[in-house]
Amino acid sequence: MRDSFSRILGEAVVDPEEESFLIFSQPILSQNLGFVDSCSSTLELVVANKSLSIHQSPTILSSNRKGGTTGAVLWKITPIFADWISSPQNALFQHAIFKSDSTVLELGCGVSGVLPLTLAPKIGRYIATDQEYVLRLLKRNIEENTPESVAAYGIDSKRTASNKRSRKHTSASTPSHLQRPMAGEIEVMALDWELTSTSTLPALLSNNNTPTKATQPLGLDAVIACDCIYNDALVMPFVQTCADLCGLRKQSCPGNSAHADQANPTVCIIAQQLRSPEVFEAWLSAFCERFRVWRVPDAMLSEELREGKGFAVHIGVLKDWM
Repeated sequence: MRDSFSRILGEAVVDPEEESFLIFSQPILSQNLGFVDSCSSTLELVVANKSLSIHQSPTILSSNRKGGTTGAVLWKITPIFADWISSPQNALFQHAIFKSDSTVLELGCGVSGVLPLTLAPKIGRYIATDQEYVLRLLKRNIEENTPESVAAYGIDSKRTASNKRSRKHTSASTPSHLQRPMAGEIEVMALDWELTSTSTLPALLSNNNTPTKATQPLGLDAVIACDCIYNDALVMPFVQTCADLCGLRKQSCPGNSAHADQANPTVCIIAQQLRSPEVFEAWLSAFCERFRVWRVPDAMLSEELREGKGFAVHIGVLKDWM
Protein backbone atom coordinates (compact mmCIF):
# COMPACT_ATOMS: atom_id res chain seq x y z
CA MET A 1 0.00 0.00 0.00
CA ARG A 2 1.30 3.42 -0.89
CA ASP A 3 3.01 5.20 2.02
CA SER A 4 1.04 8.39 1.34
CA PHE A 5 -2.22 6.50 1.79
CA SER A 6 -1.20 4.73 4.99
CA ARG A 7 -0.07 8.08 6.42
CA ILE A 8 -3.48 9.68 5.99
CA LEU A 9 -5.12 6.63 7.59
CA GLY A 10 -3.13 7.36 10.76
CA GLU A 11 -2.31 4.85 13.46
CA ALA A 12 -3.13 1.21 12.80
CA VAL A 13 -5.39 -0.71 15.18
CA VAL A 14 -3.19 -2.34 17.83
CA ASP A 15 -5.70 -3.69 20.34
CA PRO A 16 -8.99 -5.06 18.91
CA GLU A 17 -10.62 -5.01 22.35
CA GLU A 18 -9.76 -1.34 22.82
CA GLU A 19 -10.91 -0.50 19.30
CA SER A 20 -14.23 -2.20 19.95
CA PHE A 21 -14.64 -0.37 23.24
CA LEU A 22 -13.87 3.01 21.64
CA ILE A 23 -16.36 2.45 18.83
CA PHE A 24 -19.23 1.17 20.95
CA SER A 25 -18.72 3.64 23.80
CA GLN A 26 -19.71 6.47 21.45
CA PRO A 27 -23.38 7.40 20.97
CA ILE A 28 -24.63 5.37 17.99
CA LEU A 29 -27.61 6.42 15.90
CA SER A 30 -30.14 3.60 15.96
CA GLN A 31 -30.60 1.93 12.57
CA ASN A 32 -32.76 -0.94 13.84
CA LEU A 33 -31.83 -4.09 11.92
CA GLY A 34 -30.72 -1.97 8.99
CA PHE A 35 -33.09 -2.80 6.13
CA VAL A 36 -33.87 -0.06 3.62
CA ASP A 37 -37.36 -1.57 3.22
CA SER A 38 -37.89 -5.24 4.03
CA CYS A 39 -41.42 -5.35 2.58
CA SER A 40 -41.10 -3.86 -0.93
CA SER A 41 -40.09 -5.99 -3.89
CA THR A 42 -38.80 -2.97 -5.85
CA LEU A 43 -36.92 0.09 -4.62
CA GLU A 44 -36.28 3.34 -6.49
CA LEU A 45 -32.97 4.92 -5.44
CA VAL A 46 -30.54 7.63 -6.39
CA VAL A 47 -26.99 6.58 -5.55
CA ALA A 48 -23.85 8.43 -6.66
CA ASN A 49 -26.07 10.64 -8.85
CA LYS A 50 -27.38 7.53 -10.63
CA SER A 51 -31.02 6.52 -10.81
CA LEU A 52 -31.49 2.85 -9.91
CA SER A 53 -34.50 0.55 -9.83
CA ILE A 54 -33.63 -2.38 -7.57
CA HIS A 55 -35.52 -5.67 -7.24
CA GLN A 56 -35.33 -7.59 -3.97
CA SER A 57 -37.09 -10.54 -2.35
CA PRO A 58 -38.91 -10.03 0.98
CA THR A 59 -40.24 -13.58 0.53
CA ILE A 60 -36.76 -15.12 0.64
CA LEU A 61 -35.79 -12.84 3.54
CA SER A 62 -38.65 -14.14 5.67
CA SER A 63 -38.15 -17.78 4.65
CA ASN A 64 -36.37 -20.51 6.60
CA ARG A 65 -33.82 -21.08 3.88
CA LYS A 66 -30.82 -23.01 5.18
CA GLY A 67 -27.62 -21.04 4.69
CA GLY A 68 -29.06 -17.58 5.28
CA THR A 69 -31.43 -15.08 3.68
CA THR A 70 -29.90 -11.68 4.44
CA GLY A 71 -28.65 -11.16 0.88
CA ALA A 72 -32.23 -11.06 -0.43
CA VAL A 73 -32.81 -7.37 0.39
CA LEU A 74 -30.93 -4.07 0.39
CA TRP A 75 -29.38 -2.85 3.65
CA LYS A 76 -29.07 0.82 4.66
CA ILE A 77 -25.29 1.01 4.64
CA THR A 78 -24.96 -0.19 1.03
CA PRO A 79 -26.12 2.95 -0.86
CA ILE A 80 -24.28 5.18 1.66
CA PHE A 81 -21.07 3.19 1.25
CA ALA A 82 -21.53 3.09 -2.54
CA ASP A 83 -21.88 6.89 -2.65
CA TRP A 84 -18.62 7.26 -0.74
CA ILE A 85 -16.46 4.58 -2.34
CA SER A 86 -17.39 5.48 -5.93
CA SER A 87 -16.65 9.18 -5.55
CA PRO A 88 -13.59 10.41 -7.51
CA GLN A 89 -12.81 12.59 -4.48
CA ASN A 90 -12.42 9.48 -2.34
CA ALA A 91 -8.84 9.00 -1.07
CA LEU A 92 -8.84 5.53 -2.64
CA PHE A 93 -8.91 7.21 -6.06
CA GLN A 94 -6.81 10.20 -5.06
CA HIS A 95 -3.97 7.89 -3.92
CA ALA A 96 -4.35 5.48 -6.86
CA ILE A 97 -5.56 2.53 -4.80
CA PHE A 98 -8.41 2.50 -7.34
CA LYS A 99 -7.54 3.25 -10.96
CA SER A 100 -9.25 2.87 -14.30
CA ASP A 101 -7.71 -0.60 -14.74
CA SER A 102 -8.23 -1.87 -11.17
CA THR A 103 -9.82 -5.25 -10.39
CA VAL A 104 -12.13 -5.32 -7.37
CA LEU A 105 -13.99 -8.27 -5.85
CA GLU A 106 -16.97 -7.87 -3.54
CA LEU A 107 -17.87 -10.51 -0.97
CA GLY A 108 -21.52 -10.96 0.02
CA CYS A 109 -22.82 -8.50 -2.56
CA GLY A 110 -26.50 -9.40 -2.11
CA VAL A 111 -29.20 -9.03 -4.76
CA SER A 112 -29.08 -5.26 -5.23
CA GLY A 113 -25.98 -4.74 -7.35
CA VAL A 114 -25.72 -1.18 -6.02
CA LEU A 115 -21.96 -1.33 -5.47
CA PRO A 116 -21.02 -2.80 -8.87
CA LEU A 117 -23.42 -0.45 -10.63
CA THR A 118 -21.78 2.61 -9.06
CA LEU A 119 -18.12 1.57 -8.76
CA ALA A 120 -17.61 -0.59 -11.86
CA PRO A 121 -17.78 2.36 -14.31
CA LYS A 122 -14.77 3.93 -12.53
CA ILE A 123 -12.49 0.85 -12.63
CA GLY A 124 -11.50 -1.93 -15.00
CA ARG A 125 -13.18 -5.05 -13.63
CA TYR A 126 -15.67 -5.72 -10.83
CA ILE A 127 -16.37 -9.26 -9.57
CA ALA A 128 -19.59 -9.46 -7.53
CA THR A 129 -19.87 -12.66 -5.45
CA ASP A 130 -22.42 -14.24 -3.14
CA GLN A 131 -24.31 -17.49 -2.62
CA GLU A 132 -26.17 -19.03 -5.57
CA TYR A 133 -29.63 -17.98 -4.39
CA VAL A 134 -28.69 -14.31 -4.75
CA LEU A 135 -27.42 -14.41 -8.33
CA ARG A 136 -30.66 -14.43 -10.34
CA LEU A 137 -31.93 -11.12 -8.92
CA LEU A 138 -28.41 -9.68 -8.87
CA LYS A 139 -28.01 -10.33 -12.61
CA ARG A 140 -31.44 -8.85 -13.27
CA ASN A 141 -30.61 -5.68 -11.35
CA ILE A 142 -27.30 -5.22 -13.16
CA GLU A 143 -28.93 -5.90 -16.53
CA GLU A 144 -31.89 -3.58 -16.03
CA ASN A 145 -29.82 -0.71 -14.65
CA THR A 146 -27.24 -0.56 -17.44
CA PRO A 147 -27.75 0.78 -20.97
CA GLU A 148 -28.91 -1.73 -23.56
CA SER A 149 -25.85 -0.93 -25.65
CA VAL A 150 -23.51 -2.12 -22.89
CA ALA A 151 -23.45 -5.78 -21.85
CA ALA A 152 -22.13 -6.54 -18.38
CA TYR A 153 -19.30 -9.09 -18.35
CA GLY A 154 -20.56 -12.51 -17.37
CA ILE A 155 -24.21 -11.50 -17.71
CA ASP A 156 -26.50 -12.73 -20.49
CA SER A 157 -26.99 -9.67 -22.71
CA LYS A 158 -30.35 -10.86 -24.10
CA ARG A 159 -33.23 -8.67 -23.03
CA THR A 160 -36.84 -9.79 -22.65
CA ALA A 161 -39.55 -7.62 -24.10
CA SER A 162 -40.75 -6.74 -20.61
CA ASN A 163 -37.22 -5.72 -19.58
CA LYS A 164 -36.93 -3.48 -22.63
CA ARG A 165 -40.25 -1.83 -21.85
CA SER A 166 -39.17 -1.34 -18.22
CA ARG A 167 -35.85 0.21 -19.25
CA LYS A 168 -37.51 2.50 -21.79
CA HIS A 169 -40.00 3.69 -19.18
CA THR A 170 -37.25 4.24 -16.59
CA SER A 171 -35.06 6.21 -19.00
CA ALA A 172 -37.97 8.44 -19.96
CA SER A 173 -38.78 9.15 -16.33
CA THR A 174 -35.20 9.77 -15.19
CA PRO A 175 -34.53 13.49 -14.52
CA SER A 176 -31.90 14.96 -16.84
CA HIS A 177 -29.47 15.70 -14.00
CA LEU A 178 -29.38 12.01 -13.06
CA GLN A 179 -27.40 9.40 -14.98
CA ARG A 180 -28.15 5.85 -15.98
CA PRO A 181 -25.05 3.94 -14.83
CA MET A 182 -22.69 2.85 -17.59
CA ALA A 183 -21.35 -0.65 -17.07
CA GLY A 184 -17.75 -1.33 -16.37
CA GLU A 185 -16.66 -4.92 -16.72
CA ILE A 186 -18.92 -6.73 -14.23
CA GLU A 187 -18.64 -10.42 -13.53
CA VAL A 188 -21.02 -12.32 -11.27
CA MET A 189 -19.96 -15.55 -9.58
CA ALA A 190 -21.03 -17.80 -6.72
CA LEU A 191 -18.73 -17.78 -3.71
CA ASP A 192 -19.77 -19.22 -0.36
CA TRP A 193 -17.23 -18.45 2.39
CA GLU A 194 -17.91 -21.74 4.14
CA LEU A 195 -17.94 -23.98 1.06
CA THR A 196 -15.93 -22.44 -1.78
CA SER A 197 -12.15 -22.77 -1.94
CA THR A 198 -10.51 -19.79 -3.63
CA SER A 199 -8.11 -22.26 -5.24
CA THR A 200 -11.03 -23.29 -7.46
CA LEU A 201 -11.36 -19.78 -8.88
CA PRO A 202 -8.47 -19.44 -11.36
CA ALA A 203 -10.31 -16.63 -13.16
CA LEU A 204 -9.37 -14.34 -10.27
CA LEU A 205 -5.71 -14.69 -11.28
CA SER A 206 -6.44 -13.87 -14.91
CA ASN A 207 -6.48 -10.43 -16.45
CA ASN A 208 -8.20 -11.86 -19.52
CA ASN A 209 -4.87 -12.03 -21.37
CA THR A 210 -5.59 -8.84 -23.25
CA PRO A 211 -2.64 -6.76 -24.53
CA THR A 212 -3.66 -3.73 -22.49
CA LYS A 213 -3.59 -5.77 -19.29
CA ALA A 214 -0.64 -8.02 -20.00
CA THR A 215 1.69 -5.96 -17.83
CA GLN A 216 -0.77 -5.49 -14.97
CA PRO A 217 -0.17 -7.40 -11.71
CA LEU A 218 -2.30 -10.50 -11.39
CA GLY A 219 -4.77 -11.03 -8.58
CA LEU A 220 -6.99 -8.34 -7.08
CA ASP A 221 -6.44 -4.67 -6.30
CA ALA A 222 -9.14 -4.64 -3.63
CA VAL A 223 -11.60 -6.87 -1.81
CA ILE A 224 -14.78 -5.17 -0.57
CA ALA A 225 -17.36 -6.38 1.93
CA CYS A 226 -20.35 -4.32 3.00
CA ASP A 227 -22.42 -5.32 6.05
CA CYS A 228 -21.31 -8.96 6.04
CA ILE A 229 -20.40 -9.25 9.74
CA TYR A 230 -23.41 -10.09 11.88
CA ASN A 231 -22.97 -13.76 12.84
CA ASP A 232 -20.29 -15.26 15.10
CA ALA A 233 -20.27 -18.52 13.16
CA LEU A 234 -19.29 -16.77 9.92
CA VAL A 235 -16.41 -14.71 11.32
CA MET A 236 -13.61 -17.21 10.77
CA PRO A 237 -14.71 -18.35 7.28
CA PHE A 238 -15.14 -14.70 6.29
CA VAL A 239 -11.67 -13.65 7.51
CA GLN A 240 -10.07 -16.72 5.93
CA THR A 241 -11.72 -15.91 2.59
CA CYS A 242 -10.51 -12.30 2.81
CA ALA A 243 -6.97 -13.52 3.51
CA ASP A 244 -7.07 -16.09 0.68
CA LEU A 245 -8.28 -13.52 -1.83
CA CYS A 246 -5.80 -10.86 -0.73
CA GLY A 247 -3.00 -13.43 -1.04
CA LEU A 248 -3.77 -14.28 -4.68
CA ARG A 249 -1.52 -11.54 -6.04
CA LYS A 250 1.56 -12.80 -4.22
CA GLN A 251 0.75 -16.40 -5.12
CA SER A 252 0.61 -15.43 -8.78
CA CYS A 253 4.34 -14.60 -8.70
CA PRO A 254 5.93 -17.86 -7.49
CA GLY A 255 9.70 -17.73 -7.58
CA ASN A 256 9.58 -14.05 -8.52
CA SER A 257 9.67 -12.18 -5.25
CA ALA A 258 10.97 -9.04 -6.97
CA HIS A 259 7.82 -8.88 -9.13
CA ALA A 260 5.63 -9.47 -6.08
CA ASP A 261 7.43 -6.76 -4.13
CA GLN A 262 6.86 -4.25 -6.93
CA ALA A 263 3.12 -4.93 -7.04
CA ASN A 264 0.81 -3.06 -4.71
CA PRO A 265 -0.81 -5.31 -2.09
CA THR A 266 -4.50 -6.09 -2.28
CA VAL A 267 -6.46 -3.74 -0.01
CA CYS A 268 -9.37 -5.18 1.98
CA ILE A 269 -12.16 -2.67 2.70
CA ILE A 270 -14.79 -3.67 5.26
CA ALA A 271 -17.87 -1.52 5.90
CA GLN A 272 -20.46 -2.53 8.46
CA GLN A 273 -23.39 -1.43 10.55
CA LEU A 274 -22.57 -1.53 14.25
CA ARG A 275 -24.87 -4.01 15.97
CA SER A 276 -23.27 -6.49 18.37
CA PRO A 277 -20.06 -5.47 20.23
CA GLU A 278 -19.27 -9.16 20.75
CA VAL A 279 -19.52 -10.10 17.07
CA PHE A 280 -17.62 -6.98 16.04
CA GLU A 281 -14.77 -7.72 18.45
CA ALA A 282 -14.64 -11.37 17.38
CA TRP A 283 -14.30 -10.26 13.75
CA LEU A 284 -11.71 -7.57 14.49
CA SER A 285 -9.60 -9.92 16.62
CA ALA A 286 -9.53 -12.52 13.85
CA PHE A 287 -8.96 -9.88 11.16
CA CYS A 288 -6.04 -8.31 13.05
CA GLU A 289 -4.32 -11.69 13.29
CA ARG A 290 -3.96 -11.79 9.51
CA PHE A 291 -4.07 -8.13 8.52
CA ARG A 292 -2.63 -4.79 9.52
CA VAL A 293 -5.81 -2.80 10.10
CA TRP A 294 -6.84 0.86 10.12
CA ARG A 295 -10.19 2.42 10.93
CA VAL A 296 -10.92 4.97 8.22
CA PRO A 297 -10.94 8.39 9.98
CA ASP A 298 -13.94 10.68 9.80
CA ALA A 299 -12.00 13.21 7.72
CA MET A 300 -11.87 10.66 4.88
CA LEU A 301 -15.51 9.59 5.12
CA SER A 302 -18.78 11.09 3.95
CA GLU A 303 -20.98 12.65 6.62
CA GLU A 304 -23.33 9.64 6.62
CA LEU A 305 -20.51 7.21 7.52
CA ARG A 306 -18.88 9.22 10.29
CA GLU A 307 -18.79 8.53 14.01
CA GLY A 308 -22.19 8.41 15.68
CA LYS A 309 -24.09 7.31 12.58
CA GLY A 310 -23.96 3.62 13.46
CA PHE A 311 -21.42 2.50 10.86
CA ALA A 312 -17.68 1.81 10.64
CA VAL A 313 -15.22 1.34 7.78
CA HIS A 314 -11.91 -0.48 8.20
CA ILE A 315 -9.08 -1.13 5.77
CA GLY A 316 -6.70 -4.08 6.03
CA VAL A 317 -3.54 -5.21 4.26
CA LEU A 318 -2.11 -8.69 4.80
CA LYS A 319 0.77 -8.65 7.27
CA ASP A 320 2.83 -10.67 4.78
CA TRP A 321 2.90 -7.57 2.56
CA MET A 322 3.95 -5.09 5.26
